[in-house]
Amino acid sequence: MFTGLIQSVSALERVETAGINRRLWIARPETFGSLAMGESVALDGACLTVEQFDDRRMVLFASAETLARTTLGHRRVNDRVNLERSLSLGERLGGHLVLGHVDDVGGFVGVQRRGEDLWCDFLIASSRWRSYLVEKGSIAVDGISLTIAALEGDRFSVSVIPYTWDHTTLCDRRPGDAVNLEFDLIGKYIVRWMELHPQAGGLPPSEVTLESLRRAGFV
Repeated sequence: MFTGLIQSVSALERVETAGINRRLWIARPETFGSLAMGESVALDGACLTVEQFDDRRMVLFASAETLARTTLGHRRVNDRVNLERSLSLGERLGGHLVLGHVDDVGGFVGVQRRGEDLWCDFLIASSRWRSYLVEKGSIAVDGISLTIAALEGDRFSVSVIPYTWDHTTLCDRRPGDAVNLEFDLIGKYIVRWMELHPQAGGLPPSEVTLESLRRAGFV
């Protein structure tokens, strides 16, 4: 579990392809001082496992499923990537609940300056994902927790503050670049329920009545 608050931007130092899998050598950030073997680290929003590390770098394993569903299969040496360690219980949840399970690869359309902040536009890959986009709802783009500011068809926009722009890889993106998208966890369960229960209008039948509230002492 992650929050979508990027803790460090680091460089990809080496890529090793092993059949249908990959191992990614990443420069180890100074802030990752208590790193442990087997720990989960989100790389551009994809949850990966630390296989080995030393004082300079760490090695993350990417499975065939991860490579097929994310941009990690196209990452090259010297690419900068967003990093976030998994959340510990009791820590502040400054972004939103992010699993590190990328749903789809979308596209970066462009950016416009609006005063000090920046207005970034993205495209989803297919209209099937429209139901997961909610104005003022949350979305993770390359692991970054962002708020959807506007919607139009398969396109959504976010307003990015200067700190996020300067401390993530968003500033590296160019029109046409692919980005990892993870839609809001709660929203995904709601959409799934509605798909499975169309006869109930997407909502479960309620057993709460005025009489039951009286019996329970609420009225």
